[in-house]
Amino acid sequence: MSRQLPRAIELLACLAIVACLPQPSTAQTTAVQTPTVKLTPADGKVVVTVGDKPFTEYIYSGHAKPIFYPVIGPRNIAMTRSYPMIKDIDNEASDHPHHKSLWYTHDDVNGVKFWIEYDKENNAVYGKIVQTKSEIDGNTLKTENEWRSNAGEPVCSDSREIKFGADETSRYIDFAITLRATHGDAVFGDTKEGSMGIRTNPLLRLDADKKRGTHTAKGQSINSEGDEGKAMWGKRAKWVDYWAPIQGSNVGIAIMDHPSNPRHPTWWHARQYGLVAANPFGIHDFEGKPAGTGDLTIKDGESVTFRYRFVFHEGDVTEADIDSRFITFGDN
Repeated sequence: MSRQLPRAIELLACLAIVACLPQPSTAQTTAVQTPTVKLTPADGKVVVTVGDKPFTEYIYSGHAKPIFYPVIGPRNIAMTRSYPMIKDIDNEASDHPHHKSLWYTHDDVNGVKFWIEYDKENNAVYGKIVQTKSEIDGNTLKTENEWRSNAGEPVCSDSREIKFGADETSRYIDFAITLRATHGDAVFGDTKEGSMGIRTNPLLRLDADKKRGTHTAKGQSINSEGDEGKAMWGKRAKWVDYWAPIQGSNVGIAIMDHPSNPRHPTWWHARQYGLVAANPFGIHDFEGKPAGTGDLTIKDGESVTFRYRFVFHEGDVTEADIDSRFITFGDN
């Protein structure tokens, strides 16, 4: 016993010292949990949730092109206009019925119009984008689509990889859209009516328009080059951001043009009434250069890929740190 006692005392002393050492706090050891994104197929659409809360629905049936509607951002706030999917909502304008929430298309592909969709005469040059295949891979939706004339003839096709994600203060959608010349050369024509577009929540508008039903607008906007408000239209920039106070919270939408894109930084068809679109083709309209300057020809059998990111964020452009977010996107 006499030999064991000093050893026992030594062990107790060591345990006492360890107990007195500073212990890591729960905050230091608990990692921030990234919200779980889930994609669920349904009739004519794919439903996307974040942490079991609605984010968006990718609707590929019933419209002239696939669209995302609704799009729910931080604080459960709707980020896009509901018209024309739902009509007669207070403060929503009923103009431009082809501006369906969030979409990708272009208005002149081999002379066929895919942006406008239709007119009063239902002109036969208006085409449709039809999904032919889709696959869900985790938080990524992969689709194949055929661009068809009003007569149903194929003009070209595309492949899309659409990734959905979220963090503590934002939600995002990443697009990789590969345009394919599968039916001869495909010429994406020089027009401002395109291409990666969104029609925002009316409160994100820069101006109200009481004649069209929008009585309140609270939006502010800026691009990566420092242009603000209406001055952003037709300018080249790496990103644009719109934000406003909605339902007691400042929220916004940033749209980013990936550095690998052809003609980066892109031009922006960014209007004060809530239309925002990245358009690398409309040089004639944006810069007053000769018609056709912005034409992009994809040779038969070849393809071109464009990548974009939409960030639906809390705060204004500074609080959301859009500059840093763009760098992160560009590094991917």
